[in-house]
This record gives sequence, C-alpha cells and structure tokens, in this order.
Amino acid sequence: MIKILIADNHPIVRMGVKQVLEPVSDIQVIADASTTTELFDKLEIFTPDVILLEMDIPEINGIATLRKMKKQYPNIRVLIYSGQSEDVYALSTIRAGAFGYLSKTSEIDYIISAIRKVSEGNMFITNELAQRLAFDEGTQKPRRFFRKLSTREVEVLKLLASGKRNKEVAQGLNLNEKTVSTYKARLMRKLNVDNLVDLLQQAKALELY
Repeated sequence: MIKILIADNHPIVRMGVKQVLEPVSDIQVIADASTTTELFDKLEIFTPDVILLEMDIPEINGIATLRKMKKQYPNIRVLIYSGQSEDVYALSTIRAGAFGYLSKTSEIDYIISAIRKVSEGNMFITNELAQRLAFDEGTQKPRRFFRKLSTREVEVLKLLASGKRNKEVAQGLNLNEKTVSTYKARLMRKLNVDNLVDLLQQAKALELY
C-alpha cells in the first residue's frame, strides 16, 4: 500500500485528489495539510511514502519546503503537483529534491501513475514536459535559457515578483540582504535588463512566474 499525504492550501484540490485516489486499491491517503506548519506537524504523526506538494503552499515556498524535507525526512519522496509554469519550476524543484513534477492541468490518470512511479524511487515528468524542457516549441531548437537559472535564482525571482523587497526576500529565504542583491543583479544580467520593473516584465513574458 502506498501511503500519501496531500499538502495543498486549496480545500477543493485536497478533496478532489482524495476522491480520485479513493478507489485505487494500492494507494491510501493518510493525511492532508494546508500549510507548511501543518505539514511538518502531520509528519511527526504520520509516515507517508509520497507527499503530493503544491509549489505555492503558504508560509514556506515549495522549494524551501523540499530542502527542509530532504534534511529531516530523506526517505519520504515528494511529488510536486502545481499550477505553476512547468518548464521552469520542474527543473528547480527536481534540483531541490523532488522526485517529479505534475501539472494540475494533467489528465487524472497521470496522478495515479506518477504516485506509483515516485513511490518506487523513480523520477516522474510527463512526456509533454520532457519535450518542452528539451525544445523551444516555436523554433524547435533546443531550449537552453531556462537551464541558466539556478534554483535559488528562481526562488528570489518569485518573491520579487510577489512584491517582496530585498529585506523581505532575505528573511523569507534565510539569506543575507547583500546576497539577495547579488542574485537580483545576476537575474538582471541573465535577462538582459537594468532595472527591477523590466526584470519582472521580462520574466513574466518568459513565463518564469
């Protein structure tokens, strides 16, 4: 039996996933959580095989949660289940320790096959995602830009895009404020802009957040 914990801040998503998994004989939802605090509280009581984790779960972002999970619960496998842009965030979350990335727009059958694959210790990404990671859909040339952004740069970019100032980003990611400034400068260089407004506009145009 594969034991699942669903961590998502939307009650309707948690309910929907439970209903999808309920008739599946080899999968059992043992707990759910709506915030990272609740998630880690539940992990003191329950021991799931796989956590289905929303990238934007409140309090700590998904990537930071993954890092914490990897340190505290290295044997639990995490499958990201998110509405965020796949071709950027899938790479970032997998680098941070996720065993797979599944879009909320995926077919329902994918959830079941993804959980089974991840529970066996295998990586899971959809065929569509694998193709998008490898090729630019417009030119059919290999897409290299997204690989240039590190996991931490993506985290900083997301927080800046949400309106956070350098100091707040530093607090949220447990970094020095000067380090955040360095990441911001690096992002501007990679996106070929020279101010924050253009950085966020360029990032939005490229669907980086």
